[in-house]
Amino acid sequence: MTIDAVRAARAYLLGVAEPPAAALSMFVEALGPVQAAARVKAGEVPDAVRDETSARSARDRAEADLENAAAAGARLVIPEDQEWPGWPLLALHHACGRGLRWAGPPLALWVRGPVALDDALQRAVSVIGARAATSYGEHVATEFGYGLAEAGATVVAGAAYGIDGAAHRGALGAEGATIAVLGCGVDVRYPAAHSRLLDRIADTGAVISEYPPGTPPAKHRFLVRNRLIAALSAGTVVVEAGVRSGARNTASTAAALGKVVLAVPGPIGSAMSLGCHELLRLGAATVVCSVPEILEAVGQVGADLVAPREKPRRSTDGLGDQALRVHEALKTRGGLSPEQVSSASGVPLSRVRALLPELELTGLAARGEEGWRRLRS
Repeated sequence: MTIDAVRAARAYLLGVAEPPAAALSMFVEALGPVQAAARVKAGEVPDAVRDETSARSARDRAEADLENAAAAGARLVIPEDQEWPGWPLLALHHACGRGLRWAGPPLALWVRGPVALDDALQRAVSVIGARAATSYGEHVATEFGYGLAEAGATVVAGAAYGIDGAAHRGALGAEGATIAVLGCGVDVRYPAAHSRLLDRIADTGAVISEYPPGTPPAKHRFLVRNRLIAALSAGTVVVEAGVRSGARNTASTAAALGKVVLAVPGPIGSAMSLGCHELLRLGAATVVCSVPEILEAVGQVGADLVAPREKPRRSTDGLGDQALRVHEALKTRGGLSPEQVSSASGVPLSRVRALLPELELTGLAARGEEGWRRLRS
């Protein structure tokens, strides 16, 4: 059995069933792609597989699809290839095995771009969000894309308007790797306004899809491709999302796959942050505000920890309770006698007389002709 025969069989199978074809995926896993393809062509398949393939089983476009992909600078990556991202996609296999039919793993992936998928996805983060993003959301997505790429992580998104596009551009700005997952063929420039962006991604990263070359975009295909965006990375960051949106769908998918889900808080009056806030309120996501926090959540245990934030120090840090009360009782203008300080602070006079010289030695108090006064920090 040659690898070309296996690749042709998987190209045929990709064309006969609309993903996610869970029954077909299990059928291929049981028989192997070449035998499964032959059985599908002959109609000798279980009813569940027939339901997924009968509309197109007589149409074998494998050779044409492979030629069209090559003409577009793309290739078909199959599970038998060394670069197949088996580890991240294992979550789909497990979910499908648990009866989640929407989680059918891809039979193969059309790829336009030079990166090897297994290498690029070893350390990957999905950044998703609203198409009708606010300037705040696009700014955050761009910063996250840039910072993640600069840190050596691959940014995965859907090449859509708004948050996705901003995350891709941020990663490209850092000259890092980014992967766009499409709900159409890899040779289809959609959205049209992102044609140049898709070409830039394909120059250094990858544009990938389950759909054969020439497949037009469709609403249901974008919902289906969301499971790949969720599966291909270690975690998903939701920058902005409406209460009902594709981004919320992707976040829910990521959670069902056991992936880390992170959400960025926004203004409480912003409709584009309601989805993020709902995820946080329900405990379905962890709040994240910076690239180091993302890397800590999805990175290697013990290797990507966020450095502790340095808290501003006060001159009174380290003072005991009585010393602090004595210091607060002093005034910056005019002096007080020890008796007056004792009365104002409630600290015994003997203790006040011991603490005032200590405060003087640390530069927090001074003794003058009018008595003791507090020094400005």
